[in-house]
Amino acid sequence: MEQRILFSGAAKGAETCFGETAERYHIDEVNFSFEGHPRGRERGLRVLTTEELRHGDVSLQYVSSLMHRKYPNTTAFKKVLQTIWHMINSGQQVFVVGRILDDNTVKGGTGWGAEFAKLCNKDLFVFDQEKNGWFEWVGDGWQSCDVPKITEPHFAGTGTRYLDDNGRQAIEELFHRSFAVFAKP
Repeated sequence: MEQRILFSGAAKGAETCFGETAERYHIDEVNFSFEGHPRGRERGLRVLTTEELRHGDVSLQYVSSLMHRKYPNTTAFKKVLQTIWHMINSGQQVFVVGRILDDNTVKGGTGWGAEFAKLCNKDLFVFDQEKNGWFEWVGDGWQSCDVPKITEPHFAGTGTRYLDDNGRQAIEELFHRSFAVFAKP
């Protein structure tokens, strides 16, 4: 069996919760970050070099156009987008906790991760905290899905910094459905 690995970003909120939950289920994690970025986790930390960050470079104008909103033109925000590229590129499935907007994008910087997953034709699931449910991207829109499971050995987990109790519970239940046999007592 292939080694299971969570790819995330160690940011406070959803990413920290994904990492803490992965650790309880004996799942390895790789947390992409960059020098000076605040983190909620150190386990599996992978601080990207300037050269590695460049691999995930994307035009801020392109992302703003794709996401139907304007993002800050700062070095730190560009590095966040580059880091998200590494997370999504590494996972075979992508799980996001946040909020789906009316234009079918996901709110915040996390939205770029969801859009990049769509562009890469990755299995993409979003737990919408406001709607209190999971949704799957089905090529041209979101479809409600009751119980997604992590079925691939390499998966990405990301989301909002503002994690609600229902988002935390959704992450826990996702891991329980997928890996209950591996849980630490």
